[in-house]
Amino acid sequence: MSDTKISDMKACVFDAYGTLFDVYSASEKCRTDLGNKADQVSNTWRGKRLQNSWLRSLMGEFVPFWQVTGEALDYAPSESGIENAVLRDKLINLYLQLNCYPKVPRVLKTLQGAGKQTGILSNGSRYVLDSTVANSKLAELLDTPLSVDDVGVFKVDPEVYEMTTARFYCEPQEICVMSSNAWDAWATSHFGFQVAWVNRFGQPPEHLPGGLSAKIKNLDELPPLLGL
Repeated sequence: MSDTKISDMKACVFDAYGTLFDVYSASEKCRTDLGNKADQVSNTWRGKRLQNSWLRSLMGEFVPFWQVTGEALDYAPSESGIENAVLRDKLINLYLQLNCYPKVPRVLKTLQGAGKQTGILSNGSRYVLDSTVANSKLAELLDTPLSVDDVGVFKVDPEVYEMTTARFYCEPQEICVMSSNAWDAWATSHFGFQVAWVNRFGQPPEHLPGGLSAKIKNLDELPPLLGL
């Protein structure tokens, strides 16, 4: 755990996929169906979602992330030699019911109890986020779920982060952002947020503009980081 302390925070904002919600849980529930291709399909599906969102941003061709998710799922099994429409439908429906990580509810309750605003900042489509939050029973623990649908661009466009400061009525340095995605952590820190990178899988740091406030392994390290 980092010895760093982050102070003077008015709001704590979380990335959704990979930070609050386990993006691999849908594929894990279909491991028997996918057989020895399960990990490959899961990793490709995840990677293709991100890659296509960045490419669409560069092309100026925004669509809701749910469409990007479906298109990435059309690609991932095919790459592994799997053609199964029933399995495809099963996977995409399970994506609406992603599991949150076990410690998430307790951490959010601690933050709310300390008077901190809480929220999500996600590429995810609005109704998909609402479904996932409801499935994990987190709705009462999140004050402001924010979707890039509201600005029509994906992370890491600065307009996404400007939306966040406007919705929370805070300066960037008054908001602590948590993300397990290194590219996201560096981009949000470059904008001016204080950022705790949730490095769940022991990844090496990125070599990008920006500087992290802290690095943690799991979200249960967050309250002590904030002095709570």
